[in-house]
Amino acid sequence: MSVAVAAPRRRPFIRITGALPGFGLALGYALSWLGFIVLLPLAALFLRASSAGVEGFAVTLSDPRVQHALLLSFGVSAIAALFATLAGVIIAWALTRYDFPGRRLVDAMVDLPFALPTAVAGIALAALYAPDGLLGAPLARLGWQVVYNPIGIFIALVFIGLPYAVRTVQPLIAEIDRELEEAAATLGAARWQTVFQVLVPPLAPAALTGLALAFARGLGEYGSVIFIAGNLPGVSEIAPLLIVIKLSEFDYTGATVIAVIMLAMAFLMLLVINLIQAWSRRRMGNV
Repeated sequence: MSVAVAAPRRRPFIRITGALPGFGLALGYALSWLGFIVLLPLAALFLRASSAGVEGFAVTLSDPRVQHALLLSFGVSAIAALFATLAGVIIAWALTRYDFPGRRLVDAMVDLPFALPTAVAGIALAALYAPDGLLGAPLARLGWQVVYNPIGIFIALVFIGLPYAVRTVQPLIAEIDRELEEAAATLGAARWQTVFQVLVPPLAPAALTGLALAFARGLGEYGSVIFIAGNLPGVSEIAPLLIVIKLSEFDYTGATVIAVIMLAMAFLMLLVINLIQAWSRRRMGNV
């Protein structure tokens, strides 16, 4: 007895189209905007820097004022980004795992540095930490001077970098199943073991991304720093401000060299962020 087997039905071909027109037109439009808005100004900057030559770079970088400004910007930005990341993880954990009065208000206030003009933030911080300010007066009695000091730069960079640290970690904290922590406790794991073996591994890539974003943001910060830093050469003068000063002095070569160094560091931070995200995707795929 033979049994007839029906041939499998072929699925009809469905062409999926997007809201925008064809691929070529959409890609050309995107690349045109990217070229005119981003690539063309950067190309002009590199072209201007190349005209300075190796001698121009050497002369600019040998200036002690330039060296101090670059080291101050890089060093304080790195320390502030690290502090903002540690504080941001704790804040994100509290906002995600605990319910307390005013939680939504606190959660909204995290994004305040995003919307607040940097000059307004700088004036507010300078007024707060001035020697006669609300926090500056008691600190001055203890011998701590915040304004016109690298400490003021640190506070300003933590202020503008904190939202990046919080928002990159907060979604992952919400996705972590609490049963994992309960299972670890049931198996006899101590709290520190639960933190470092259960919670830290999935949160590490996001925390590192927030660290890189906060560092890149702080490296180019200008408005919120100049009011509280005092901009004293050799003491609290940052690299972005020195670029403006070089331009006002018609030292275009010096301003371009400093700008290229800052731009190269920004590109490096973007590369680090992309590598972290790629590593995180591979790690999650192997789990």
